[in-house]
Amino acid sequence: MSPVPSSQLTSQAMHRCRRSRDDRGSVAIEAVVGLPAFALFIALIVMGGRVEVTRQAIEAAAYDGARTASLQRTRTDAATAARAQVATRLAALPCSTSSVVVDASGYDAPLGTTVLVGVTITCRVGLADLSLPGVPGHRLITETAYSPVDAYRERR
Repeated sequence: MSPVPSSQLTSQAMHRCRRSRDDRGSVAIEAVVGLPAFALFIALIVMGGRVEVTRQAIEAAAYDGARTASLQRTRTDAATAARAQVATRLAALPCSTSSVVVDASGYDAPLGTTVLVGVTITCRVGLADLSLPGVPGHRLITETAYSPVDAYRERR
């Protein structure tokens, strides 16, 4: 076996050294690509959580409003009580605009008739602060709930 010439040794050493230098900066490139994707993923989780928590709260507020309305004696009292109940629940929600519709027409039915009182809540949840590409600036959430009125309780 003949010894390796020194010129070849330096060439191999330089090649190894160059190869290790080529890997430099790859972590920075991965970070530049990965961090925005991670931030987008986190923003999507925040958006989903905000929308779902608000939807559940609106659904609960609609059920509370319908139940409150069904306990009243008159149609007018039912609508007023339901709106008041829903307003207290909506105060803590991130709705930019909201509307409440109370259907208390069942109070006009004769005694002995089973009727339902309905409450529909529509809430506009703002998403513009998340700055997600392709996502609209708001989401409209609508929930409806019904509660039965006692068929034999006096109504006026």
